[in-house]
Amino acid sequence: MAREEIIVIGGGIGGLTAGALLAQAGKSVTILEASREWGGCAGKFQRHKFLYASGATLGMGLEKGGIHERVFRHLGIKADAFRLDDVMKIKRGERTLTFYADRQKHVQAMQQAFPDYGDAIGAFYKEVYQKAAKIRLLMKKLPILPIKTGREAFELLTSLKPTHVTLTPDFFKTVQSLLKKHRLLECKDFIHFLDGQLIDSMQTTTKDCAMLMGVLALDIYHEGAYYVQGGLYQFAYDLADAAKRNGAKAILGRRVTEIRKVRDHYEVVDHRGNIRTADHVICNAPIQSLPKILNEDLYSQLSPGLKKRSKQDTWGTMTLYISLDETHLPEDFPLFQQLMSPEGNSHDEGNHLFLSASDKNDRKRAPEGFRTLTVSTHINLASWKSKSQYDLNKTLFTEKMLQTIRHYYPTIDDAIIDIYPGAPKAWEKYPHRPGGVVGGFAQTRTHSLFFSLSHRTSLKNFWLCGDSVFPGGGTIGVSVSGYHCFHSITGRRLIQ
Repeated sequence: MAREEIIVIGGGIGGLTAGALLAQAGKSVTILEASREWGGCAGKFQRHKFLYASGATLGMGLEKGGIHERVFRHLGIKADAFRLDDVMKIKRGERTLTFYADRQKHVQAMQQAFPDYGDAIGAFYKEVYQKAAKIRLLMKKLPILPIKTGREAFELLTSLKPTHVTLTPDFFKTVQSLLKKHRLLECKDFIHFLDGQLIDSMQTTTKDCAMLMGVLALDIYHEGAYYVQGGLYQFAYDLADAAKRNGAKAILGRRVTEIRKVRDHYEVVDHRGNIRTADHVICNAPIQSLPKILNEDLYSQLSPGLKKRSKQDTWGTMTLYISLDETHLPEDFPLFQQLMSPEGNSHDEGNHLFLSASDKNDRKRAPEGFRTLTVSTHINLASWKSKSQYDLNKTLFTEKMLQTIRHYYPTIDDAIIDIYPGAPKAWEKYPHRPGGVVGGFAQTRTHSLFFSLSHRTSLKNFWLCGDSVFPGGGTIGVSVSGYHCFHSITGRRLIQ
């Protein structure tokens, strides 16, 4: 019997995870990536002697039992990374907070920073950590949501323990309701600190973030945060190599322009006119790509919910890529930090920056004595539609972001060698994000868990993975959705 032919569209970490696992399971796999780099939003680019990480480079899921650790162990990959004790610094006005990996140390630091709310903060984190531990126990078997088949329902039910019943009321609550319970709504600076954690991982803040997703996000760095040598693109290249070792075809520079159904198989057409046939197609492109790459007949067969979301923008990002002379940097310049604009109170539109610097010993990213820095902020794409708006915003946001960095590091201009702005069109041109969308849907109550998008579609053997699909954005989320495609096609599981 001929092997099933599987085409993976998009060489981001989610698609590469699915492709590498399926290739190892003996499937005939072809991975098509439109750009010249693996990794998607976690990719890289080179300018002169400097290598820049497209997105932030904070690694997670490498701890024992974490999704990347399990996938890499399954595939025989060893990650080159070191664990962080101090995960990041958070600066807002005159206050600097440290996010500590150790839970007890972290809570004590928060209590010392906000002494008037010390007992309430202790009780808040105790409940956060208890709920997160229960959810991790449930997620150990990586159950699929939302449930679409009897097998998926059975797998979820067999993952449940009696303790999970206590989480049921929390499906309809937000992180803000937990803050209210512990009488912390008046502690605005503490809420701003939490909002900074959630906006980067859940694409929303405490006010709207679904509680069960939020407590996981607030706890995840304690499970393990890592600096990955070179950047998270290394995950993508390691996965691509693993796929090729097991016989997969992994092809860069092949942009898919059409997917159509011919009798019982799919035909996938690339921009060069090449036609490839497949029994299964896994789409790791953003779902906003579906109206353009699915032919009219197939697109019409998608569920109304998926079609609706495929026409919705999510957040965008404005990014600065900076090369630095290390001699002009403070000795304690953090690898990862968040900076709040001194004048800003919200966490979007340039008021909240995430900075990810290369380690001083990371020769993959910069020569000795130099470092690279990726600076990103959330933006509302609705205000970037016209050319005049776009050009003005690109200039204004670049200066606004630099002004915030200068506020906290007044001599930063002495260290800057080059700056390359990455506005929405750059994200559209290089990792092929339609309109510049980045990060997936905000994990609110209406977009998360049972209300999220499934990897399974109404089209037989047409699958989705990536940051729009349960469990959402980040390398952990996209890897889980890639695993779900592998599991649903083969029935196999990761090694424990």
